[in-house]
Amino acid sequence: MNFLTALVTFENLHEVRRLCHWGPVIALTVIAVCSSMAILDSIIWYWPLDTTGGSFNFIMLINWSVLILYNYFNAMFVGPGYIPLGWKPEKEEDTKYLQFCRMCQGYKAPRSHHCRKCNRCVMKMDHHCPWINNCCGHQNHAYFTSFLLLAPLGCSHAAFIFIMTMYTQLYERISFGWSTVKIDMSAVRRFQPIMPFSVPAFAATLFALGLALGTTIAVGMLFFIQMKVILRNKTSIEAWIEEKAKDRIQYYQTGEEFVFPYDLGRRWENFKQVFTWSGSPEGDGIQWPIHAKCHQHTLTIEQLKQKADKRVRSIQYRVVEDYNGACCPLSKGLNTFFRTPCTEEPRIGLHKGETILATRGTKWWMYGDKVLDDEQTKAGVRLRGWFPRRCVEKCHYDTAVTSAMTSETSSEEKKVK
Repeated sequence: MNFLTALVTFENLHEVRRLCHWGPVIALTVIAVCSSMAILDSIIWYWPLDTTGGSFNFIMLINWSVLILYNYFNAMFVGPGYIPLGWKPEKEEDTKYLQFCRMCQGYKAPRSHHCRKCNRCVMKMDHHCPWINNCCGHQNHAYFTSFLLLAPLGCSHAAFIFIMTMYTQLYERISFGWSTVKIDMSAVRRFQPIMPFSVPAFAATLFALGLALGTTIAVGMLFFIQMKVILRNKTSIEAWIEEKAKDRIQYYQTGEEFVFPYDLGRRWENFKQVFTWSGSPEGDGIQWPIHAKCHQHTLTIEQLKQKADKRVRSIQYRVVEDYNGACCPLSKGLNTFFRTPCTEEPRIGLHKGETILATRGTKWWMYGDKVLDDEQTKAGVRLRGWFPRRCVEKCHYDTAVTSAMTSETSSEEKKVK
């Protein structure tokens, strides 16, 4: 591969602003601390120019750092790929199988979803990741997953170096109570360290060790979650849609059989849809290879059924207490404060007398759509998000629900037409 094609390219300079976010700042800080401390400690513990093992150890450290940063920046700046604004299918009759996006003023292609953070419909959207300040989707899924694999491997290597450095500099032996383990350090003690291992150096190494172990565990778990869905040719969102499909079929006892359309049957075939030798994923992000029992719009039809079902099963609540939309409102009680939903989904402010159509919730929080007036509905305004359960009470009539749903449905039909 030409080296130039491997470089991260910026379509626009404003993409660099993605770095100005708490996610990339923290991620890059962790990478910088672990990498720099591992390099410094390897010089103290295992001088790279003295032995073959030391040279190999040092080269591997540099290799981990380069590969981690390469995949991280590609995941961030290559991006997931976006559905063109105003997109519509080639066949006009296919529009009845697709959802219309008011924000992008176009139809959502199969497997695409609108991201509130990116404000675009994303190809094969998996999730919006705050650590790269971008969505994980069709074009950067492989880079993102590779980063999730390489980060724990590099941090594991760094953690080993931190432990060995502290051992060789502070103790001659490790005692476990019932036995004593001696480690032969003759190979690494042939030279005098060029840097002293002082108390600040020990504190910095200990801090870096904590970061490395925490990153190994946390990011390693994310890697296994990603591989689980990739080997089934799904995304995290599609796994949730499939689960809701089974719930809908069981709830209404329809006798349907829902077959996930993009699982090609063999894990290797599913794997190749994301990881390729060229680095570019299979497909154009709109048309997809599908299961023999399905067609291109099997999943989008199921999404439309679930959307209609959500309207039917939503419950109307009346606001009885004002709420300013704070993420962790202390004034609403300690349970509401400490059990706020761990999600980037928005909160919505409430005022007494307003009506909410709730679709899901927890013991202390609820999620739903605010019922708006006709003018706002026609303008395509939609306010939905989380709010404290104590701020609302259930309505004992459904007239307003039917009216609100009818108004919203007719408005959406007009938009689609």
